[in-house]
Amino acid sequence: MPPDNSPSAPPAEMKRLLVVDDDTVFLTLLKSMLEAGGHTVTTASSGVEALKCVMNAEVDAVICDLMMPRMAGDMFYMAVERLKPQLAARFIFATGNEGNSKFDEFLKRVKPVVLTKPVTLGKLLGGLMILASRAPEARRKR
Repeated sequence: MPPDNSPSAPPAEMKRLLVVDDDTVFLTLLKSMLEAGGHTVTTASSGVEALKCVMNAEVDAVICDLMMPRMAGDMFYMAVERLKPQLAARFIFATGNEGNSKFDEFLKRVKPVVLTKPVTLGKLLGGLMILASRAPEARRKR
């Protein structure tokens, strides 16, 4: 059977996702949307919890809020960058605080995919397609 290339099919390299957000309603909504699109989704409500997930399971990409208590998205990213550098190239940040000077330098340095909330399924799938297209480049850097 040929591979499913329809727009709703997840990119082959981006099926196992970790979604991190302290807003439990948003977290539940993202999980439902992504699972309906064929992804396997693990959720975490903080950077600390997400770090445990990254250490204990393989994920293909991370969708992460920037502004979170205890461990903000940028701090979580930097921890992942040290532990699993190949995963650091596969981050999508979702934020309701676009243009926040606290994160501007960080975002310029790491050049992740950034989505502004509210996030739609189309935006998420587009972001995952961008990550999938970057994947060969990330593998060459290792």
